[in-house]
Amino acid sequence: MTEDDFDERKVRAARWFHALRDEIVAAFEDLERTHDTGPFSEDPPAAFEVTKTSRRSDDGSDAGGGLMSVLRDGRVFEKVGVNVSEVYGTLGERAQAAMAARKGIPGMKDDPSFWASGISLVAHMRNPQVPAVHMNTRMFWTPHAWWFGGGADLNPALPYEEDTAHFHRTLQEYLDRHGAEHYPRLKTWADEYFFIPHRNRARGVGGIFMDDQCSGDWNADFELTRDIGRAFLPAFLPLVEARRTQDFDSADRETQLIHRGLYAEYNLVYDRGTKFGLETGHDANAVLMSLPPLARWP
Repeated sequence: MTEDDFDERKVRAARWFHALRDEIVAAFEDLERTHDTGPFSEDPPAAFEVTKTSRRSDDGSDAGGGLMSVLRDGRVFEKVGVNVSEVYGTLGERAQAAMAARKGIPGMKDDPSFWASGISLVAHMRNPQVPAVHMNTRMFWTPHAWWFGGGADLNPALPYEEDTAHFHRTLQEYLDRHGAEHYPRLKTWADEYFFIPHRNRARGVGGIFMDDQCSGDWNADFELTRDIGRAFLPAFLPLVEARRTQDFDSADRETQLIHRGLYAEYNLVYDRGTKFGLETGHDANAVLMSLPPLARWP
């Protein structure tokens, strides 16, 4: 595949991530506007604040950036961020070592240039009955290799079996379009990845995850990645609709805040995206957007 081919595919991927961002932001703002019954329905609806982010290379030159979109203190969402980015340049020594160890990429020391684009979403809800959620998809390119990654996982403070079943069923429906082998593989990967070793427990009720999808067929892998993104709203919105009007008490709120502590621990200690973003010099506020606005520890 020629360099021009990859330049065109980078454009396609980045445009898709931006389009998915626009769709999700519109859907979440619609939830804010239409929440007129139940807890917090008397509060004013919130809208996303959009900030441009930037990355600078070691010599101070432009190295890409993106959009950080954050909605705070709404009727439905206590804090939700939907970020898109397109960054490029050269990987520093620490990032090179991490990528080489995980991917086994040859030639990284000879030419550590890279390009990456993706969307990252984390939603922390006001009502403890509504589950928190994470989703991201991305494409990564070097002169030596390319791959896609991403997934989605549900993080309820107060789990409901029917919510978990719907979330997983919807993800499987979209993945099955590409072969029956994908959902069990990506579910197992998520179970292993979204695990907190020092707590000996999962951070939520799972989902799907992939970190190095490169079958050799770029178009097939891109379509798989797009369907992970397409599955998100059908998997999550019905859960919000079902739970946002439910009552809760102070004990439920306490449970929610303690569960958020687990989420913060995971993202700060284990999450690869957090580590990569900080090590490559991306906007720290955008990288740490996933952290909850409030959390507690027992």
